Amino acid sequence: MLRLCTGRFRANGLSHHQLTRNLYFTKFSLSPRNFSQLKADTVEKSKETFASAVRPTIRNQVLFFLLGSTSLFLYSAWTTNIETASVLGTLQNQSSVWQVQSISNVDLRRFQQMELVKDLRATYKYLNTQATEIPQLIRPYLNAAYVALLQPYADASEGRRLCWKICMLNTGIWLMWQFQRLKPMMNRAFVHQPLSGLSFTLLSNIFSHSSLMHLAFNCLALEGFGSFSWIHTLTTLAGSAATTYLRQAQDKNAPAQLESTNSYHFLAFYLSAGVFAGLVSHIATARFQYPKLIAQLSSPASRPPVTDTWSSAVAAASTTAKSVTTASSTTATIPGSLGASGAVYSCVTLVALAYPEAQVSLIFPPVTPISIQTAVLGMVTVDLLGAYRRWRFFDHWAHLGGAAFGALYYYYGPSLWSQTRAAL
Repeated sequence: MLRLCTGRFRANGLSHHQLTRNLYFTKFSLSPRNFSQLKADTVEKSKETFASAVRPTIRNQVLFFLLGSTSLFLYSAWTTNIETASVLGTLQNQSSVWQVQSISNVDLRRFQQMELVKDLRATYKYLNTQATEIPQLIRPYLNAAYVALLQPYADASEGRRLCWKICMLNTGIWLMWQFQRLKPMMNRAFVHQPLSGLSFTLLSNIFSHSSLMHLAFNCLALEGFGSFSWIHTLTTLAGSAATTYLRQAQDKNAPAQLESTNSYHFLAFYLSAGVFAGLVSHIATARFQYPKLIAQLSSPASRPPVTDTWSSAVAAASTTAKSVTTASSTTATIPGSLGASGAVYSCVTLVALAYPEAQVSLIFPPVTPISIQTAVLGMVTVDLLGAYRRWRFFDHWAHLGGAAFGALYYYYGPSLWSQTRAAL
C-alpha cells in the first residue's frame, strides 16, 4: 500500500522525502486549539489511571489489626499465666505457711516488689565490687547517683515502670529522627503512609515522634496518668490510672483469678489501641480524603485552558505556571500519621469511664479543675468538629478511633481477658 501510494505521488512529481514530510505534517500537525484539547484529554486519562492504580486498600490493614491484636492478647494472656504460676510456686516453696487458697493478688504483687528490691540491691553490690579501680573520691558520687536513679524506680508501681520503659523507647526513636541520614528510612518505617500499602507501620508509628514537643506531651500523659497530652490528674491514683483499673478489674473477678503482673495486659491493650486508632485514620483517608483529592484534581478548574492561537497558548501557559504555586498551598494532600496520641486517647477514655469522680486541669495555662468526663467529652467534640472541617494540625480520626477503642474495652475488655486466660 505504501509503495503504491509512493508510486502515485512520484507520478505526480513528488519524491519519497517530500511524501514522508507531507504524511508527517498531515497526521501530526495540530492547531493550538486541538493541541490544548489533546493535552487536556491526556491529563484526564492520566488522572483516571493514577486513581485506579494508587487507590489505597483497607483489607490488609484490617487483617493486620485483627490477626495482630488477637495474637498479641493470646500471647500476653499465656505469658501472664506462666509468670503467675512461677511466682506462685516460688512463694509456696519459700514458706509452707502459704496455701493456694489463702494467696491473693495483693500477696503476689508484694512478693514481686520484694524480689525487685532484692535484685536492685544485688546489682548495687555487684557494681561496688567492680568499681575498685575507680578513684575513691568519685565512688560516693557514683553510689549516690545509682540510689537517686533506682530508688524512684523501686518505689513506683508496676504500671508506671512500664510507662517509663515505653517513654524510653519513644525517646530513642525520636533521637533517630534527629539524624538527617536516617530520615528517609524513618519516613518509610515509622510513619504510616496510607498510599504506601504497608501495614506494619500501623504499629511502628505508635512509638514515633518527630518533634520534641509531641514526644514530651505524650510521654508526660502516659507516665503521669495514661491520659491525653494536655491534661494531668489531681487525684492520688497510684501510677498509671489505666493499669490501676485493669488490675482492679481482675481483683473483682468471682471466683478470684490470680495475676502476678498486669504489664502484659496493659501492653496488649496499649498496642492494640494504637493500631486500631491508626486503622480508623487509614480507613477515613481511603474512603473520604482520597476520593476528595482525586475529585479536586479532576475538577474543571484544574484542567488546562483551551486556546485558539499560539499567542493565547503562551499566555495561558504563563498564567498556569503562576497559579501552580498559589494552588499548591490549597490543594488537598494525604499526610502520614505518627505518634502515640491515639493509644493515649484510649487510656484517658478508659480512665474517664472507670473513675468518673477524677478531676483534671490544663498544665498550661492553669485553670480550675474540671471533671475528667467533661474534659473527654470536650476533646471528642473538638475532634468530631476537626474531622468534619478537615483540620490538619492533629489526626482527629486517630483520636476518635482511640476514644472508641477505650470505651469498648471498658465494657468488654476485662471480661474477655479473664475468659482468655481461663481458656489457656
